[in-house]
Amino acid sequence: MPATTIVPVALAILYQGDRVLMQLRDDNPNILYPGHWGLFGGHLEPEEAPIDGVQREVYEEIGYLPPHLTFFGEYGDPQVHRYIFTGPLTCELETLILNEGQGMDLVPYGSVVAGVHYAKTLGEDRPLGKIHQRILLDFFARE
Repeated sequence: MPATTIVPVALAILYQGDRVLMQLRDDNPNILYPGHWGLFGGHLEPEEAPIDGVQREVYEEIGYLPPHLTFFGEYGDPQVHRYIFTGPLTCELETLILNEGQGMDLVPYGSVVAGVHYAKTLGEDRPLGKIHQRILLDFFARE
């Protein structure tokens, strides 16, 4: 049986008050949490530092360079090792350009607690990815 490779990723909690920017992931069964709300970020390149990777991924996904990011923590499971960074979203949602996923929104604390948020682009509620919900609940507990 081949050894399982743990994939390193870096994710950003970009916030405005009690709301966090989340991506509605594509309905692609070949990705983790298809059709769920998740944090922006993604896979690290070989030898790439997590802070560099999260900045690159956020820029690729929404055309935004966070002016300041702080390391928040690490979350691992048998498939993925996640490096989490936090920073304020210093622009309006409408100025961002979504290049990946099927929607984005500033998700309020109440939706994080409930584990579900309304997807305007689809006209229906969609769940938060479980690990993303856990990370955000930890974030709000520290704030």
